[in-house]
Amino acid sequence: METNEEVPHVRFGRQGRWRQRAASLPPAEQGISASAVEGPALPEDSTVHLVLQLALRVGEAQSASGAGAADVTATMLAITAAYGLPHTEVDVIYTSISVCCHRGTDKAPVTALRVVRSRGLDYTRLAAVDGLVRAITAGTIAADDACAELGRITSAPHPYPRWLSTLAWAGMAAAVAVLLGGDALLAVTAAAITAVIDRVGRLLNRRALPFFFQQVVGGVLATAAALGVFASGLLPGVRPSLVVAAGIVVLLSGLSLVSTVQDAITGYNVTAAGRTMEIALMTAGLIAGVALTLHTGVRLGLRTSITEPLPPLISDLPVQVLAAAATAACFALASYARPKALVVAAVAGAVGMASYGLLYLVGSDMVTSSAVAAVIVGFGGALMSRRLRIPPLVVAVSGMTPLLPGLTTYRALYQLTAERDAAGLSTLVLAVGIGLALAGGVVLGEFLAQPVRSGLSRLERKLAGPRLLGPLRPARRRLE
Repeated sequence: METNEEVPHVRFGRQGRWRQRAASLPPAEQGISASAVEGPALPEDSTVHLVLQLALRVGEAQSASGAGAADVTATMLAITAAYGLPHTEVDVIYTSISVCCHRGTDKAPVTALRVVRSRGLDYTRLAAVDGLVRAITAGTIAADDACAELGRITSAPHPYPRWLSTLAWAGMAAAVAVLLGGDALLAVTAAAITAVIDRVGRLLNRRALPFFFQQVVGGVLATAAALGVFASGLLPGVRPSLVVAAGIVVLLSGLSLVSTVQDAITGYNVTAAGRTMEIALMTAGLIAGVALTLHTGVRLGLRTSITEPLPPLISDLPVQVLAAAATAACFALASYARPKALVVAAVAGAVGMASYGLLYLVGSDMVTSSAVAAVIVGFGGALMSRRLRIPPLVVAVSGMTPLLPGLTTYRALYQLTAERDAAGLSTLVLAVGIGLALAGGVVLGEFLAQPVRSGLSRLERKLAGPRLLGPLRPARRRLE
C-alpha cells in the first residue's frame, strides 16, 4: 500500500490521537511561529534563578508578617516582570510559596519553592521590604543589589529591645481596660498581669512550645490573676471581668483576621482555610484556658459578676477615643512599627472607635457598628498609608484592634462555665460575628479606596481585589 508523504500527520496510539511530524516539517508549514518555538527573550539562566529566589524571599518575608496571598502573589509577579521575566506563575498555599518561569516551548520551565517556616510581627521589616519592592518596580535597583538589600533587611535585629515590646503590650492592656470602662487602678492591674503573660510566653516560645498551648497558658494566667485579685480583696475596686477581657483582647490581637478574610474574598481558598484553622486553634486554646480557670474558680467558691453592660461603651466617648488611640499605638509599637507608623495607627484607632461609638449611640447594633467602623478604618488607612509610605496592613490591623470583642468573649465563657447558661453560645457567636465584621469591613474599605487612590484612571478603575501590601501598578520599565 502506498503512503502519501504529503500528509503532515500520522495516527498513533490506542486513543487515535494525531501528532505532527515536527522533525520533517519547518515551523511555518506547521502553523507555528518561530517566536513561539523559541519562547520569550529572557536573561541568562543565572539571572533567572537569581530573580526567582529574590521573588521567593520577598514573598516569604511578606507572608511571615501576615500579608495576604493576593498581595504576596501580586508583589512577586511585579518583581519578576521588572527583571524581564514576564511569563511567570506564582502559587501561595500559606505554608509554602512556589514560582515558575515559562521559557517557551523549546526550553524547560524553571521552578523554585520556598517554605514559610516561622511567622512573627515586625512592621519595620515589613515596611522596609515594601520600600524595596517599590524600588524594584521603579527600576532603580539591580537584581543582585536587591538580593543584598533584602538579606540586610531580613537579618537585621528588631528596631526596639524586647523589654520595650513587653511594656507596649502592658500599655495596650491598660488602654483596653480604660476603653472598657475601668479606672486607673484597673488599668495598672491589667498592665502588670499582661506584662507577666508576655514574659512567660517569651520563655515558653524559647522552649518551642506550640502556640496553642501558649494561648492556653495565657488564658489561664489572665483569668487566675483576675480571680486571685478578686479573692484577696486587696484591690476592691478592680472588676475581674474587665481584667480578663483586656487580656483576651491582647491575646487575640496578634491573629491574622484581616489576611484570612482577604484570602477568602480574593479566591485563595486553600490559604484562607489554613489561616482559619490557625485562628480557630489559637482562639480555642485561649477559650480553653479561660474556661478551665473559671470552672476551677467556681468549684473553689470564687464567683464574680458579669453585670457590666454590652457593648463596652460609656458616656464619656472622648476618653474612650483617646484610649482606643493608645491601644492601636501600643499594638503597633509591640509589633515593632516605626514612629511615623505609630502616629498613623493611633489616628486609625481613634477614628475607628469614634465611628463605632457614634453609630452605637444612634441605635445601631454591635455587628453593624463594628463593620462600618472597620470600613472607615480600611478606607482612610489605605489613603493615608500609601502617601506616607506605610503598608496599609499596618494601619488596618492596628486600627481594628481596639474594637476586638474581648468583653463579649469573656461574657460568653462565663455564661457557659460559671452559670451553665446555654445563652453563652449565642453570645459567643456574637463575638465571632464582630470579629468577622471587623476583618471584612477593613478589606472592603481598602477595596473601595482603590479608585480614589489611583485617581480613577481608566486602567485601574477595574477593581482587581483589595490590596493591603505591595505595588499597585506593574513595572513599567526594567533595569538593564
